[in-house]
Amino acid sequence: MPRQGGESLIVPCRKRQPMSAPAKRPASPEKPKVSPGRRKFLSGMAGAAGGGCLMAMGVGIYSHQASALPALALRPPGALPEPKFLAACTRCGLCVRDCPPNILKLAAPGDTIPTGTPYFTARTGPCEMCEDIPCIKNCPTGALDPKLADINDARMGLAVLIDEENCVAFLGLRCEICYNACPLLGKAITLEKRHNPRSDRHAMLLPVVHSEYCTGCGLCEKACILEEAAIRVLPPKLAQGKGGGHYLKGWEEQEKHGGSLIGNQLELPVRGLEHKSFGDIRVYDDEASPQSNLADPPHIDQGASHKPAPEDKK
Repeated sequence: MPRQGGESLIVPCRKRQPMSAPAKRPASPEKPKVSPGRRKFLSGMAGAAGGGCLMAMGVGIYSHQASALPALALRPPGALPEPKFLAACTRCGLCVRDCPPNILKLAAPGDTIPTGTPYFTARTGPCEMCEDIPCIKNCPTGALDPKLADINDARMGLAVLIDEENCVAFLGLRCEICYNACPLLGKAITLEKRHNPRSDRHAMLLPVVHSEYCTGCGLCEKACILEEAAIRVLPPKLAQGKGGGHYLKGWEEQEKHGGSLIGNQLELPVRGLEHKSFGDIRVYDDEASPQSNLADPPHIDQGASHKPAPEDKK
C-alpha cells in the first residue's frame, strides 16, 4: 500500500487457520437385534391376519348375497320354511348321503342358494317319493321335519303350467304325459275337457294342477316331452300368492260355524225384479218369462208399470 513520500508499506498476510472439524453427535443407543426366526414369525402372523380379514369379508358378502336371493332349487321333503330351514340346517350332508336315488345335492359356492344346503332339481332329478323318507330320518337337527310320516303330505314345491302356447295339449294334440307321471294320479293333476276350436271335432284334454294335493316332487316336469318343459315345479313362495289375513271366505266361515255369521238377512226388493225370488237375477224375454202368462204379477203397480197395448189398426 503506497504511503506519502513514496514509501511503501508491506503488510504481512495472515495465515489461514484450518477449519475445525464438525462436532460429533453422541452415538445413539444400539437397537436390539431381532432374530430371523422371530421376524419370520411376526411377518407370517401379519399375513395370516390380513388374509383372514379378507376371507371373512368375502364370506360375509357372499353369505349376505346368497341369503338375499330367492331359492330357485327345491328342498328335500319335510323342509321347514326357508328362513327356519337355513337356521336349522348344519350343512352336514347326511340327507344327501342317505338319499337312495341320489338326487339330492349340496349347493356349491357360486350357486344362487346358500352353500352347503341340500336341494334337488326337478328337470334333471325329481324326488322319487320314497315311502320311508330316509332323508328325514337321518337329519340330526330337525331342519327336515320329523313329523312328516306320509310322503304324500310333503310340500316340496308346486307344479305350475307356465307355457300354454307351447304345451302340446293346448295345441289340440293328445299328450297326458304329465298327468300319467304324477304319483297322485287324478288328484294333483286332472284333465279338463275343452272344445277344440281348431279342428272343431275333437276335445282338448288340458292338465290342471290342484295345489291342495301337489307334493312338488317334479316328476311331471321331468316327464314333459318338450325341450324346455311347459310345466315347472317351483318353490311354493314363488308359485303361489298369499292373501291378507284379514280376508275371510264367507262360505268357508259359514260351513265352519254351521250358519251365517251375520244372522238373517233382510231381503229387499230389486227394481225391475220384484216378481222374482230373492237371488234370481236372470233376465228373460217377454215371451220366455215364467211370469209372462200371469195377468197381474205380484208386487207390481199396474198403473205405473204397465200400459195398455195399442189396438191393431185395421
